[in-house]
Amino acid sequence: MKLLVHTCCAPCLIGTKLTIDDWAEKQNIPVELACYWYNPNIHPYTEYKARFEALGEYALKNDINFISCDEYGLVEFTKNVIDDLQNRCGYCYSSRLEKAAKYAADNNFDAFTTSLLVSPYQNHELLRATGEKYAAEYNTQFFYCDARVNFREGQKSARASGIYMQKYCGCIFSEQDRYLS
Repeated sequence: MKLLVHTCCAPCLIGTKLTIDDWAEKQNIPVELACYWYNPNIHPYTEYKARFEALGEYALKNDINFISCDEYGLVEFTKNVIDDLQNRCGYCYSSRLEKAAKYAADNNFDAFTTSLLVSPYQNHELLRATGEKYAAEYNTQFFYCDARVNFREGQKSARASGIYMQKYCGCIFSEQDRYLS
């Protein structure tokens, strides 16, 4: 199976990959994995670049195809969430998963998924519904995997390897929440 993984950062990819590898072994299905970087929600720019570079280095060291849609999107992101900050994650999921679904369909991937599914802090029901919506729209498949079981292992592995570890989800508002909560 040729699988495109929308990837927010290297630590989340590690945990997601562990889950996918385990699934593939149990199903006896070979998986050709590629990570797809499209994260216009990550701010400030220094954070965006740190995550981008860490993911690129991890992918290179681990022979993972790294596909980059390198579009820093502070203005576009904030313009689209400012009037409904409580539901900003819905916009964030939608913008990134739509782009991943389209890329998967246009480039002959069997399915796509997201490394966001490794996080216990994300809304899995909304992620799944959003992925399935765009899979249908772009005539591809959304591969749902509950990778939360490998969240801590992914972080542990990233720390042990010296990979950059972020302190918040990504948007400037989640950074604020981190410090004010």
